[in-house]
Order: sequence, then structure tokens, then C-alpha cells
Amino acid sequence: MKKIIIGITDCSKYDAYAKWIEREEGVEALRLSYTNNNFQDIEKCHGIVLSGGEDIHPRYYNKSEYVEQYNLDDIIDDRDALEWKVLEYVRDRKLPLLGICRGLQVANVFFGGTLIPDIPSFGKFNHSKFPEYDRYHTIQVDPDSLLAKIVGSNQGSVNSAHHQSADLIGKDLVVNAISPDNVVEGIEWKNPKGKPFLMLVQWHPERMKDQESTYTKNIRSAFVESVRASN
Repeated sequence: MKKIIIGITDCSKYDAYAKWIEREEGVEALRLSYTNNNFQDIEKCHGIVLSGGEDIHPRYYNKSEYVEQYNLDDIIDDRDALEWKVLEYVRDRKLPLLGICRGLQVANVFFGGTLIPDIPSFGKFNHSKFPEYDRYHTIQVDPDSLLAKIVGSNQGSVNSAHHQSADLIGKDLVVNAISPDNVVEGIEWKNPKGKPFLMLVQWHPERMKDQESTYTKNIRSAFVESVRASN
């Protein structure tokens, strides 16, 4: 089996993402790091995972005032800049893309969407993690979506560890899953024909308690299979 290399954007929990993706046979993870300034290594990659972590600066969706209005102090400018370049590369080279948590948010903004800067402030239930562990809640999946085809169901239980979410959805994208209080939980292409694989999920499949759940295992396998098919 030909080895494939999956680039994963750097974050404090990078090792969890790398271990998770490398559970697929013949897959090697490669760290794309804003601290190591190694963007050029993306040329070795056959697919990309955008990892979770800090808030993207709201100037990327023309809402710089959100920084003070919602006390957004969890921002790393160098990370934002690197991941924007990664997304430009993915778009231009038509690479398969899997976005996780922040990854969903930055990709949605890249395609012209916006974010809710703080979910409870916008009248939704708290989706942040507890001090020692993730929340869990159900999600409803669009039965006609690619996500439904991948996970094999229209409803499931996923973990939750975020205080922001997608608001306006980016160009050519569509929501494929929502929480009970209508927070966006997944995004994919509106019309995938002729486009590379793209799946954006708000939960953390790499650290769900049940690693045999189709909401983690099947998503990873579908992504890796799409990478193999495109190489």
C-alpha cells in the first residue's frame, strides 16, 4: 500500500490528532507549524487536517470589534496567517480537507462565512468543555448529506468543546448537522460534484470516548480513502 502523508496544522494537542489519523494503515502525519515556520512542507502532503485550538481573529470576517466586545484573548496571529496560506494551497491544489472544531471555523471564514464569537452571548446553550472533560450532546444530521452517508445515521452523540461557531455559511458550502439548540455542527460542499473531499466538523473525533463510533472512525476512514483516491 502506498504511503500517504497528511499535513496537520499545529496546536497544543497535535499528538492526539497525529495518533488518531495514523490509525489508518499506511498514513503518516506531518506537522505544519507556525512556530517552526515550515509551511513549505505542505508540498509533501496528500491531504490536510485543520486542527482545533485558539480563536481566529475576527478581522478575517470584518468584525475586529469582537475582540474587545467579547474579550477574545485566545488568538495567535501567526497561526491564523499560516492556516490561511494552507487553505489557499488546498484550494489551488484541490487537496482533500478535514476541518475539526477551529478547523471548521477557519475554513468557513476562508470561504466567506462569519462566526458567532461567543455562543452563550448569542442566546444558545454553553458548548464549552467542562474543566476536566468534554461535554456531549446529540446532533441531527441532514439525511441527504455526505456526512449522513459516511456515518450511516441521521442522529448521533458527539463531544463538545467550543465557545464559537459558524454563523453565515461560506460560499458553496452547506450545513450538514446541527445541535438541539441549532448550533452548526458540520459543514460540507453544497454541490460536491467535481470538487475534492471537504468535511468540517465542530466536534473532536480524535478524542471522543467511543473511538468505534461512526462519528469518529468513519469520518477518518472516508477522509483517508478520499486522499488515496486522489493520488
